[in-house]
Amino acid sequence: MSLKVYEYSRCGTCRKAIKWFKEKNLDVHLIPIVEEPPSASEISDLIETSGLDIKKFFNTSGQVYKEMSLKDKLPSMSTEEKIDLLASNGKLLKRPIVTDGDKVTVGFKEETYDEVWGMK
Repeated sequence: MSLKVYEYSRCGTCRKAIKWFKEKNLDVHLIPIVEEPPSASEISDLIETSGLDIKKFFNTSGQVYKEMSLKDKLPSMSTEEKIDLLASNGKLLKRPIVTDGDKVTVGFKEETYDEVWGMK
């Protein structure tokens, strides 16, 4: 099983996640989220597959999010507008985003990774 990992090399959370995958000997395909952000349709699929609220896909602590005042703008935006916005700038996406096509995780919490990606 190869996992797609949308990551940012300067992100400490991404580095922790990648280290976790290496320790578990899991095959990962790293995709630089800033240079190659997922398309709007890919983001839509990731959101649907994850079952998470679209808000969980926004990097709310990021500089771009703050500069664009998205905390105030997002509530009045449509889902389609939010997805297009996420696809327009990889730095708006919370990372890492990991998928195997059937499951999706956003961010890194070791307990979640053990549960979702761990080979028990």
